[in-house]
Amino acid sequence: MQRDRAPAALWQHLAVPGLVEDLRFRGLIHQVTDEALFEKLDGGSMTVYIGFDPSAPSLGVGNLLQLCLLRRLQEAGHRPIALAGSGTGFIGDPGGKSDERNLLTPEELAANLEGIRSQMARFFDFGAAAGETRALLLENATWLRRLELITFLRDVGKHVTVNEMVRKESVRSRIERAGEGISYTEFSYMLLQGYDFIRLHEDEGCDLQLGGSDQWGNISLGVELVGKVTGDRVYGLTTPLVTKSDGTKFGKSEAGNVWLDPARTSPYRFYQFFLQTEDAKVGEFLRFFSFLDHDEIAALDAETEAHPERRAAQRALAQAVCELVHGEAETARARRASEALFGEDVATLDAATLLEVFEDAPSSVIGRQALGADGAGGLSIVDALATAGLCASKGEARRLVESGGIYVNNKKVGGPERALGPEDLLAERFVLLRRGRRDYHLLRVE
Repeated sequence: MQRDRAPAALWQHLAVPGLVEDLRFRGLIHQVTDEALFEKLDGGSMTVYIGFDPSAPSLGVGNLLQLCLLRRLQEAGHRPIALAGSGTGFIGDPGGKSDERNLLTPEELAANLEGIRSQMARFFDFGAAAGETRALLLENATWLRRLELITFLRDVGKHVTVNEMVRKESVRSRIERAGEGISYTEFSYMLLQGYDFIRLHEDEGCDLQLGGSDQWGNISLGVELVGKVTGDRVYGLTTPLVTKSDGTKFGKSEAGNVWLDPARTSPYRFYQFFLQTEDAKVGEFLRFFSFLDHDEIAALDAETEAHPERRAAQRALAQAVCELVHGEAETARARRASEALFGEDVATLDAATLLEVFEDAPSSVIGRQALGADGAGGLSIVDALATAGLCASKGEARRLVESGGIYVNNKKVGGPERALGPEDLLAERFVLLRRGRRDYHLLRVE
């Protein structure tokens, strides 16, 4: 899949800031091994890579920042390499983990890689028309599986001391944890990742490795290793971790992950995730995940500060990121479903979307005969509210209806004499009751 993008050659002529300035504005530079890198990023074309963990059949929100980062670099005239860890995936990276990972089988790894390939194609231009900036998707199993142990120890292992490796935070934190520790398998991971950098540097001319801040130990060791083995100067740059409001990161094995695969996290749920971003996080997420320009983001920052209740930044964020991951058509569908929560457009939603939108709402089942015949509703709204538990009693239900606080399919109920009939069915199967602004109940009609 080839995506539309501004040709790299036009980057310097567009009315946009330089790449490094843009990365700084977006808060994407966390650590760098050598600040000489900045001049190279702004002044020439580099081959850069990021490793992606194939431990699940889909990438998630935790990967989204890195996907966007590679795209930004490609649009600035650099050649991106997405390296799938099909070899290191057999080992498992200890970074950011408190426990030993379960090792994947070859069949599991192959299935996972198939799942993430199509997702990457939405971000990078793999087409021949991209010329020298054409993206590559490589697997490190290509060289790691044929690597001989004695050769690896002689040519790579001799350049790194155990002292250096133990000082890395990802290793030290595991060693110092009482009663636990780290296996030699995971201990070897950073050497294998360093060898990836050697291969990419020698085979593809890659001079820059990128990753999250939890990869700093692996990346900095890889930079040192390439220098010792080849004598060449290469670079490393890390970005901040994407975290939830409680400070925990989005990882494939963490609870509550949001996936890029629509079969695992639907476009609607994906859209809702970003729409519900807290005010304290929305500016950061706009910078990380959107390609809105600086003025647009600054204006949304100001809008959030002045009128947080309008949630303009959240709507812009959800729109931009959902389009990036799922395309315009699915985003429009997700937005319509979201807007239908409080509007009469709920009647336009199909059965599958209704079930998804109101998945978390309480529901109950009523017989179809309870609704009576067309034009002659059979179920009193007062009885329906009490039975559904939206009101504690029929008396309370009657008072709420009379005060205008009850809705059927998001239409205000005029009086307690209202009865539900077949004409009220949504998608021929549901009736939506609402008390006030957010208290829903879905009647499933069977």
